[in-house]
Amino acid sequence: MRVFNAVTELRHYLVETALEAAFETGKEQRVGLVPTMGALHEGHLSLIKQARKECDVVVVSIFVNPLQFGPNEDLDQYPKPAAEDKALCQAVGVDAIFMPSSRHLYGVPYPSLATVTQVVPPSHLTSRLCGRSRPTHFQGVATVVTKLLNIVRPTRAYFGQKDAQQVAIIRRLQQDLNLPVDIIACPIVRSPDGLALSSRNRYLSASEHHQATVLYKSMRAVEAAFQQGERSGDRLLKIAQAVLATEPAVKLDYLELVHPDTLEPLQTVNTIGMMAIAAQVGKARLLDNTVLQAPARHSRSPERLPIIAIDGPAGAGKSTVARQIAHRLGLLYLDTGAMYRALTWFVLQQNVDPADEAAVAQLLPLCKIQLIASVENDRPQPPKVVVNGQEVTQAVRSATVTRQVSTVAAQAAVRQNLVEQQQQYGFKGGIVADGRDIGTQVFPDAELKIFLTASVQERAQRRYRDLAQTNEQPLPAIDELAGSIAERDHKDSTRTVSPLRKATDAIEIVTDSLTAEQVIDKIVELYSQTASQTAGQTTANR
Repeated sequence: MRVFNAVTELRHYLVETALEAAFETGKEQRVGLVPTMGALHEGHLSLIKQARKECDVVVVSIFVNPLQFGPNEDLDQYPKPAAEDKALCQAVGVDAIFMPSSRHLYGVPYPSLATVTQVVPPSHLTSRLCGRSRPTHFQGVATVVTKLLNIVRPTRAYFGQKDAQQVAIIRRLQQDLNLPVDIIACPIVRSPDGLALSSRNRYLSASEHHQATVLYKSMRAVEAAFQQGERSGDRLLKIAQAVLATEPAVKLDYLELVHPDTLEPLQTVNTIGMMAIAAQVGKARLLDNTVLQAPARHSRSPERLPIIAIDGPAGAGKSTVARQIAHRLGLLYLDTGAMYRALTWFVLQQNVDPADEAAVAQLLPLCKIQLIASVENDRPQPPKVVVNGQEVTQAVRSATVTRQVSTVAAQAAVRQNLVEQQQQYGFKGGIVADGRDIGTQVFPDAELKIFLTASVQERAQRRYRDLAQTNEQPLPAIDELAGSIAERDHKDSTRTVSPLRKATDAIEIVTDSLTAEQVIDKIVELYSQTASQTAGQTTANR
């Protein structure tokens, strides 16, 4: 294990190990980073062990970051057991520890947000929860994490779910700054009595430690009520508050129900929510949370029809096939693209700038989108689109909406809101949906998952024929189209947010030698088999 204090020394080490890996294996090394402030415990070690399983080189940073401490907080008292931390890292197989001073990392011995370049996350993420009582904390976190990611340039960076707001902000940071790293959130590690492990637990006396377990008990009570079917935010909060009231020495900072990605407050948990808590116990400010996720699949009934989820690369014919299957089987084609267009149309109707993410996020609860199956002359059409009772099927296809839809669709809050709306259709069943991540992210429990694909050359030839029919001139060469499709495949499969992947339980259909009608016939046959099996299971479970 190597220990580095200077940025240049660590960078030199990582370059050397990368060259050695390339020479010996011909592959790029996977680097895992575990950022910490030291005072390591089993929670930190769980992150390191996960990194050790998944990466070739594991780097642990130990740095008590002044920028994330506010006035009168515990910067000077924060524990710094350097020798103990090094021994723990050695024991779990860390390759390198990065222990810079403030001068090494920031260029000055006493950095502040006023004297160094800082990274400022969106205010709607930082002003809630911990941000209310620690208004500059997450600017300091975002700044130091960005610096560490740029210095180490890891393949993956590991963070604990206990600091859930931090995880949400860092994921947004990675997305907005296009940082080439996967952000991995690992489960909370707890002491035998349930208290979430934290470096600040060292501040607790034995009696305070016992009092602090009420945070975990309140989360457990909420989990139990949720599992029994409680979905009301007010009632879930009251359940937690009743448990917390049994320990008056625990001073509550906040107790809130929010979405775990957007941190938006929730009145009801339709699909997923997070109960988050912060409290002062003696000298220690402690955090805890629990993620509440509704079952993706509701209880079966003879009337409920299965979901068909069709994934696959661009140009594989997903939309065409999905519409025809929905028509033939009498199901609803869930046009997810139309939903993004509908929201964009609504944003423009409200005279809101589509690039103003905070303003767009405020409109999300006000936009109710409906898709209604449509057929003309016995041929399936894209579904009718209704927004707040007004049909906007043609309006959402306007050039103005087309120009702005990608700006709106790229926003994390938008995606989360529309995925939840799509999943509401899934609860009812009887839909056909297609997309890059329909079977892996939106409907992971779909009864029939299809991965529709074709060779790059075949998709290029299809694209060439489509262009020829439109009389587009000059026509690009097929090799040029093939190169463009291969590049799109690479981007889709390596993107950080919802990459293109075949679900483990998906049925792959290679369409090179098949007509569209043959593909549809095959999927319809698979659907019939699935529907029969589902009906049999429902009968057996009644």
